[in-house]
Amino acid sequence: MEQEILGLFDKWNETLQTGNPAEVAAGYAKEGGILVPTVSPLVRHNHAEIEDYFVHFLAKHPFGTITESNVRVYGDIAINSGLYTFELDGEEEDSRVEVKARFTYVYKKEGDDWLILEHHSSVLP
Repeated sequence: MEQEILGLFDKWNETLQTGNPAEVAAGYAKEGGILVPTVSPLVRHNHAEIEDYFVHFLAKHPFGTITESNVRVYGDIAINSGLYTFELDGEEEDSRVEVKARFTYVYKKEGDDWLILEHHSSVLP
């Protein structure tokens, strides 16, 4: 089960690579999905708000790598929290910057799919 939950980040990261905000938002639960993002001061409370965040975030061509992961599974709820690093487009042309951050994903199993119920990310102090 732990490998399945770890694979959910890879699936989410792959949707980032599509550049399609609606595809990324589709991985979040329609009922009660919350995003507390790394690079925005606004909490996103629904699919429209989550998709709006990714319109701006995807413009930076992000690619994430987990550096520490802690998975716990409680029936149809799973939690993965730890540390990840994102590479993003920098301010200068053809430059990339690295952002190290903490994360928590709370997943809920809906049918055969695990959807993100809550996603919190904050820059590592």
